[in-house]
Amino acid sequence: MTPGAVVTGIGIVAPTGLGADAYWAATRAGYDAIAEVNRFDATGYPARLAGEVAGFEAAQHLPGRLIPQTDHMTRLALVAADWALADAGVPPGGASAYDMGVATAASAGGFEFGQRELQNLWSKGREHVSSYQSFAWFYAVNTGQISIRNGFKGPSGVVVTDQAGGLDALAQARRQLRRGSRLILSGGVDGSICPWGWVAHLSSGRLSAGEDPATAYLPFDERAAGHVPAEGGALLVVESRESVRERSVSRVYGEIAGYGASFDPKPGSGRPPALRRAIETALRDAGTEPGEISVVFADAAAILELDRIEAEAISAVFGARAVPVTTPKTTTGRLLAGAASLDVAAALLSMRHGLIPPTPKVQPAPRYQLDVVTGRPRPADVSAALVIARGHGGFNSAIVLRREPT
Repeated sequence: MTPGAVVTGIGIVAPTGLGADAYWAATRAGYDAIAEVNRFDATGYPARLAGEVAGFEAAQHLPGRLIPQTDHMTRLALVAADWALADAGVPPGGASAYDMGVATAASAGGFEFGQRELQNLWSKGREHVSSYQSFAWFYAVNTGQISIRNGFKGPSGVVVTDQAGGLDALAQARRQLRRGSRLILSGGVDGSICPWGWVAHLSSGRLSAGEDPATAYLPFDERAAGHVPAEGGALLVVESRESVRERSVSRVYGEIAGYGASFDPKPGSGRPPALRRAIETALRDAGTEPGEISVVFADAAAILELDRIEAEAISAVFGARAVPVTTPKTTTGRLLAGAASLDVAAALLSMRHGLIPPTPKVQPAPRYQLDVVTGRPRPADVSAALVIARGHGGFNSAIVLRREPT
């Protein structure tokens, strides 16, 4: 085996399914989970659709002592972590605690928990504020709670780069493996579907005001008018090849072969967007030519100008309509820091099953010159995939995934 960081476990909590199998079945079928907000009364808000994780009962998966300590987002993350570790066959205490760490992405933290405690403070008084508020709201709380629950004492951290965060966290995981760690649990699970979080979403000016789930989130479509927010994400077990050999791991989903990141220039500077540079850096880091990429999982902002920038970057690197492009998140909504790692999971499952999942509901605009996979999943020999993610404020990230040789 050549050096590298490989993915051995996947844990998914998504609007379209709990667990990798359920998520993949829904994704390949194009099942749409976008609907009216259910977690709070969104009447009177200009946006009222979301992708919510349905059927999740934390008490069925977590010990009772953790429930009052944690925000809904963290409960989702803890369960995703459990599933990823089980999928990778990592037993409790199966390796040195200092060889294992956690690197997650976050956009905000436990907004719903924080909102409740602020309400208690102002309506009832300080004695009614939970002591757990000191950390339950914090953007690094998922990393901390996962580390404590699993006894991981190796290098850990959190990155806050909005939608790009899931890729940046996986890049951090790869760096830690190169520095000697054996296993890093990485990715992102996010969720702030509550009044406080909703106002933060609305402040971006990028939310869709559409009321029909079939037309509210349409990237690369002339009808695009913003995105639908969502909750959930994916956590991945990323291991060194030495760890894989020593554990006699029989199944590896794929390799994180390359990574690139860039930051857009200040608006009005006259300099071009930097997304293309991130893509080219990732390809160069992977030692991969554009023609070797089987599919691109796009960021898909559903803002006409941002879609144009992404389409032009893809076409500049690969050629017009030269590579299949997909964005299955049209059925979930954009999951903030959880989105990119969920796309990575989808890309790895695409490699395994030889199918490119579709981009439901979208009618691709010819002017973008993209080969967007719509309608049904497309059979393909997916040997390498590119995942693109962008965060509000100018963050750009890209990761190249490579299938393991058989």
